[in-house]
Amino acid sequence: MKKNPNTKAWKDIKDSVYGKKGTERRDMLDREVEGFKIGLLLRKAREEKQLTQEQLGQLVDKKRTYISRVENDGSNLTLRTLFDIVEKGLGGKVNISIEV
Repeated sequence: MKKNPNTKAWKDIKDSVYGKKGTERRDMLDREVEGFKIGLLLRKAREEKQLTQEQLGQLVDKKRTYISRVENDGSNLTLRTLFDIVEKGLGGKVNISIEV
């Protein structure tokens, strides 16, 4: 199968549309993507525990609508709430790494 010479890699598209890594617009995109991934991870964990958003919300003293927002966009989540959801609500453990 031949590669189409007009096909671009996702990294190249991000570079051309949002700028190179280190630019303000690109860094904002990367942060939003990471927040989205956190939301997906939380949804997957909740579903594996066979909990509804309502049930998880009750375990961590949050409304169902808040849990829904977190799952759809985890970027506006405080660390305290992340720990509450994962530890109290899902019985898990949070691991955070920092790259410099």
